[in-house]
Amino acid sequence: MKNISQEDYISIIYKHRDGGGVIKSNTIAERMNISNAAVTDMVRKLSRDGLINYTRYKGVSLTGSGETKAINLIRRHRILESFLYKIVKMPWEKVHEEVENLEHGASDDLVNRLEVMLEYPEYDPHGDPIPDKKGKMPKARSAVRLDLLPTEKSAIVVRVNDYDHEFLRYVASVGITMSSEVKVKSQLNFDKSIVLTVDGNDINMSQKMASNIFVQEKKNRIK
Repeated sequence: MKNISQEDYISIIYKHRDGGGVIKSNTIAERMNISNAAVTDMVRKLSRDGLINYTRYKGVSLTGSGETKAINLIRRHRILESFLYKIVKMPWEKVHEEVENLEHGASDDLVNRLEVMLEYPEYDPHGDPIPDKKGKMPKARSAVRLDLLPTEKSAIVVRVNDYDHEFLRYVASVGITMSSEVKVKSQLNFDKSIVLTVDGNDINMSQKMASNIFVQEKKNRIK
């Protein structure tokens, strides 16, 4: 079983909190595929260390120091992903899992040097923004979830959620990558699953899968 560190928790809290900056403990457990009891134990430790605020029954939020740490962790992860994808030529769907094995041992100096080598990338291989050394994020791309794309509208894939390895492998297996052209041909009212055209090929996709893929309609695409 994978050893889950404080850093893993902080990253999950940052990436999956709601618009008010709060995340429920059971959401953390779901995203990390661990028990609620394990989350409760770690949340108490993070609270004692001053990295989160925790109110029972209300949820978890990051403190100022927790926010700073989370942004640095995300920067490290996404630059390492970009390095493996662009320089090492590792497949798009495999870099997230590989970086989880590397990121905790990477120094800030190494990450800064890789950023220079990569010519200061703004987005990682899955379309997520990369913060700079000061923690500033690039301008967010406008995007809509694929399951909400109107039928017969052509769009370009600009981001996918990368927290689940099986999902990434599935996306790659049906031919979806960054910049793939997609079109929703139809959607079933029963379960909201869709028939999707990906670069000219038709596939069936569940609503859950489609909700983790984000696209820009071609007429609105940001260059």
